[in-house]
Amino acid sequence: MSSSTATRRSFAAMRHPRFRGFFFTYLLAMMADNIEHVISYWMIFQKFHSPALGGFAVLSHWLPYLFFSLPMGALADRVDPRRLIQIGMAMFIGVSLGWGYFFATDTLEMWHAMLLLVLHGCAGVFWQTPSQLLLHAIVEPEELQSAVRLNATARYLGILVGPAVGGAMLVWLGPIKGMFLNACYYVPVILWLWLLHYRREATGRTAVRGFQDIVRTLREIASRPQIVSMSLLAAAAAAFIGNSYQAQMPNFAIDLGHGDPGAAYSILLAADAAGALTAGFLLETLGGFTTGARTALLLAMGWCCALACFALTPIYSLALIFLFCAGFFELSFSSMAQTVVQVEAPADIRGRVLGVFGMASLGCRAFAGITVGLIGSLFGVHISLALAAAMLLAAVVALLLRSRPA
Repeated sequence: MSSSTATRRSFAAMRHPRFRGFFFTYLLAMMADNIEHVISYWMIFQKFHSPALGGFAVLSHWLPYLFFSLPMGALADRVDPRRLIQIGMAMFIGVSLGWGYFFATDTLEMWHAMLLLVLHGCAGVFWQTPSQLLLHAIVEPEELQSAVRLNATARYLGILVGPAVGGAMLVWLGPIKGMFLNACYYVPVILWLWLLHYRREATGRTAVRGFQDIVRTLREIASRPQIVSMSLLAAAAAAFIGNSYQAQMPNFAIDLGHGDPGAAYSILLAADAAGALTAGFLLETLGGFTTGARTALLLAMGWCCALACFALTPIYSLALIFLFCAGFFELSFSSMAQTVVQVEAPADIRGRVLGVFGMASLGCRAFAGITVGLIGSLFGVHISLALAAAMLLAAVVALLLRSRPA
């Protein structure tokens, strides 16, 4: 998919008030999602000192996406996606309040942590695919590419900015006040969705009827090479690395040994976020890169190299530089891949296609708990992250050669 006039207009979708409401509430909720990760991961590490539990945090969070993203996409095709999103937000609020209670009473046990992590993952399934489908009903067709790109940017900004804000909250407010405050960040999404009025696309949609219907959806996607390429890229990136290195970031902060571990942890996360902010600004304001599958693959290669260098460097200042580059490349290739898939998806099965992409980009992150978390418990998180980056680089090179014109 080549760039078009619509894709080069800076912040075109922001001209619509409904999209502005969508963007800022989505970004706030995504930030809150990741603030919770930062605080809970830090407290879990301090209490249990278990890399294996960090790996479980990744598995329990992402497995619901792997199993339920496609059925949720089909459900969002048939029912009001606003109500599905509100259910997810209510679950997020309950989980944040649960963490706050256990931290305040100092009664957190390992099974409590495991249960809250699973509930958090289930809440996300009600949110992600329905929100992507909702996007098509709140902007004009000519602004869709800008809206999809901005939505993807909001998602990855939340993923990368949220940890930086969470780290600051952990240092300045502490884990108890931080968790209770975090629960409030989901409320604007619920309220905005109650006020939103929109017109759904009039397409004939039916529910998923067993495995055969899923197979038919995959066959439809197979005829669209750009969707296939970007879905495979998303699956490989999620399976080998995902965001599992953030769950192990306390280990990196302590091993780098730069002053106070809590402050070092926050600054490392902030470097990742700063790179993402830079990428988001360039993509939308300056036109960024040519939107296409090959460009996304090249950017993914840059992400692999940056993370491998971060994993292996013993120097704190270099680690910050490499994390900045990693944040830049991750937002760039991830938002571009999502843009390609969402624009190319057929309208009559859009929810299913987005569900498949959700399985790839989110559900496959469960396996990163093995590559970075559990292997890290055996050989150390530095070796496991570098090895995961090398394996992903090989997979991206294979996809790049596959996509080369004959």
